[in-house]
Amino acid sequence: MDSILKAENLSVEYFSKKGYVHALDDISLEIGKGETVGIVGETGSGKSTLAKAILGILPPGARVGGKLLLRETDLTRLRGEPLRRIRGRDIALIFQDPMTRLNPLMTIEDHFLETIRAHESVSDREAHERTVRALTSMRVPESRIRNYPHEFSGGMRQRIMIGLAVVLRPSLLVADEPTTSLDVIVEAQILEILEDLKKVSGMSLLLITHNLGIVSEICDRVLVLYAGKMAELGPVGDIFARPIHPYTRLLLKSVIHLETKELYSIDGTPPDLIDPPSGCRFHPRCPYAQTVCSEKIPPFQEFRPGQPASCLFGKDFLDQDNAT
Repeated sequence: MDSILKAENLSVEYFSKKGYVHALDDISLEIGKGETVGIVGETGSGKSTLAKAILGILPPGARVGGKLLLRETDLTRLRGEPLRRIRGRDIALIFQDPMTRLNPLMTIEDHFLETIRAHESVSDREAHERTVRALTSMRVPESRIRNYPHEFSGGMRQRIMIGLAVVLRPSLLVADEPTTSLDVIVEAQILEILEDLKKVSGMSLLLITHNLGIVSEICDRVLVLYAGKMAELGPVGDIFARPIHPYTRLLLKSVIHLETKELYSIDGTPPDLIDPPSGCRFHPRCPYAQTVCSEKIPPFQEFRPGQPASCLFGKDFLDQDNAT
């Protein structure tokens, strides 16, 4: 695989008055050139922490272990200007809520000009032309580039955010809940734009979302996180059709579709990450848990080619699938 980004045993801890919060624990993931990888899991599973670690925008006091390799550069060792040069140019981020990320006192054009000039020495004319090209590719009319953020709808602001993220043509785009609070029509338009961008530029996409339907539509592989740990990783088709980890199975069971007759939810709540459960972190909520699940940390091992999971009884689920 021609790798763009590789996480090796990545861990992130946040300081709190009660102790360190183990937000990510031993994450290893490789994203190939032109690949779309989805990250799913409940709130608090570590999805946004992974995005912030990649961009180097974790809060002060956060402790980071392991490596984050952008090709040969370890992002965890960069600080200050070297890291700022990479943000936007090599790796870009689409935030969850564009209204809180766009400066209400700046026009849309000013946002783009500031971003371009922070990384490249270009003339006013060239910067303006690139701004227009980026916005029109997002289906934002040129006539509106001097409007302010509050003059746009939520869907249009999200298009502007995507344009701002890709104006420098990064190798990797991290999209953190890019369709949150958007209606299904606008959501489909945003996903179509992301797909078109990938085809034109060949960039890689890391998509963080709660929406498993979106993952099934546009992702090549999916990583399932639970309580900061990797529960399962694999091709989208295999994960959706033949999941190994009980958590993955229950997540998929909770998805609403046209044949849904009753709502389903996973019993219990995610664990306290200051003092996570012993053994498998999912065992207090797992309907298949045995005594050993609270005593032994399950290894993250491959059960099918390209589909590892962290479950002590993964082979039993595999055998059940093979039998049917």
